[in-house]
Amino acid sequence: MTLTLVDLPEDGPALVDLVSSHEYPFHVRRHPTRADVESRLVDGSYLDEDHATYWVDHATEGRIGVVTLEDLSDDTPMLDLRLVTEARGLGLGQVVLEAVTDLVFTTMPEARRFEGQTREDNVAMRKTFLRSGFLKEAHYREGWPVDGGAPLASVAYAILRRDWESGTTTPFVWEDLEA
Repeated sequence: MTLTLVDLPEDGPALVDLVSSHEYPFHVRRHPTRADVESRLVDGSYLDEDHATYWVDHATEGRIGVVTLEDLSDDTPMLDLRLVTEARGLGLGQVVLEAVTDLVFTTMPEARRFEGQTREDNVAMRKTFLRSGFLKEAHYREGWPVDGGAPLASVAYAILRRDWESGTTTPFVWEDLEA
């Protein structure tokens, strides 16, 4: 495997350096400052009973990002993925998402679903979800705040444990009622 997810130790300075030194155009915090990351580190947003964070290390590209799993006390953990600028557009998102999904379902027996959300205009990530076996489950109109702009839709994708186990995607009917 060319990718390794490494538990984030109490390595706050390295996390602060990595996250604050890149722009994340499709995240709510597009330009996280050192103070932003330090504050989130202190408040447990990266590592506590409800959060786990992993370095994303690639065999040839090096450290390409960080992934945080949120809502660990729920049966549907949530994904926050941040790839460094240089790692975007190389097709690594799918490799990372599949590795994280494997991690969730092999180490968290209580997890029934694994979910991630992105903005409607993040077409690359939306396609990555689909290629990785996730299914679009929600489209929250004007649900994603945009600093200095009008809110955009937040689009939610999830994969069920049983779909991950079988390698299939269980469809559902979007419009199941008529007015």
